[in-house]
Amino acid sequence: MRVYENKSGKLMLIPKFEQYMEYMLEVILLKLPRTEKFSIGTEMKNLMYTTYRNIMYLNKVDIKKKMYYLNLIDCDLNVQRTLIRIMYKYKWIDEHKFDVLIKQHLHEIGAIVGGLIKYYAKNPKEEV
Repeated sequence: MRVYENKSGKLMLIPKFEQYMEYMLEVILLKLPRTEKFSIGTEMKNLMYTTYRNIMYLNKVDIKKKMYYLNLIDCDLNVQRTLIRIMYKYKWIDEHKFDVLIKQHLHEIGAIVGGLIKYYAKNPKEEV
């Protein structure tokens, strides 16, 4: 079995990111103030979908392009962390939701992405 795949051969990053997106959409973005739904909410949704698309590409591209997509995903995750901090700073989300997003969802996703980056940096010609 490959390191970052589950028993069905699906990249572990995919279900983790899907759970994160569901939480963001159901719990956070729908409950933002109306004025923010159409600014930071829209930006966050677009960024999540772009990140998800890059994760899907990661599953399909050849080994040479994996580092490119991993770096895109890592950058997008950093921007999402920043937007979540802004939401917390302006009290659009409470401390519990902030902790769930940062410490659970994004921390786990970031750890997987970081592990993949380290792996491909050391083994650029191998599949995980």
